[in-house]
Amino acid sequence: MRLVLVKTVFIASLAWMLQGCETLDAFMSKDSSASKEEEYAGWDDKMFHEKAKEALDNKNYQKAVTLYEALESRYPFGDYAAQAQLNVAYAYYKNDDPEAAIAAADRFIKIHPRSANVDYAYYLKGLINYNRGIGFIDRFLPTDSSQRDPGPAKDSYDNFQELIRRYPNSQYAADAKQRMIALRNNMAMYEVHVADFYMRRKAYVAAVNRANYIVKEYQRTPAVPFALQIMQDGYRQLGMDELAADAERIYTLNYPAGAPQANYKDEGAIQKVWDAMGLDK
Repeated sequence: MRLVLVKTVFIASLAWMLQGCETLDAFMSKDSSASKEEEYAGWDDKMFHEKAKEALDNKNYQKAVTLYEALESRYPFGDYAAQAQLNVAYAYYKNDDPEAAIAAADRFIKIHPRSANVDYAYYLKGLINYNRGIGFIDRFLPTDSSQRDPGPAKDSYDNFQELIRRYPNSQYAADAKQRMIALRNNMAMYEVHVADFYMRRKAYVAAVNRANYIVKEYQRTPAVPFALQIMQDGYRQLGMDELAADAERIYTLNYPAGAPQANYKDEGAIQKVWDAMGLDK
């Protein structure tokens, strides 16, 4: 009986404490909202726009996001609403929130399909995906971008391709084309990394298939000679000497200067430690 009473008192006390916490949170939330209301008192849409732009210029991206969202919610049909929707996408991007940035860009495209700035929204989507997966180390140390997850690269390529298809004369088209070349080269080299991995695992059929895919889908990229080399080695390991000879003949015809350095293999410090420990064997 005493145990039941103790449990009842404990549960009641816990419920009271949780209710108190919720009340406190609600109070603090209301207090914070009230504080913001006071801060924004008397602000018109122009003031919101100027302060948000100032925060953006000062690289205070979180503040810029807050102000642009406040501008849009208070003046949804004002003179600066459309610009706020576009600028908040950029602020999200610079604040390392790619999902929110792409959602904001998509929203702008949907609401303002005839805007003079809609091409920038498409370009921004490509830029966001182009820079996805770049972490702290990638920003300050040289790394092989072709070894990253190819998903964002493919998305970025598609975004830039759509921009060029819809707005071939856009001021962002030239930069998008250059980025597409880099993306395609990286995606091709990623496939080389996969084929090389299969070779080291002695999965020769998978390696040869991957190399064939590279030659077929990524013509005129730096990955092709490496793919041909892998095909030569893979076919020889499989006892398919005729196919190996065909791959060698194509390679010699197109690359008469000889084998390029296999720079698709990361020989950085991390890879050397990996190899020394035999983690790939």
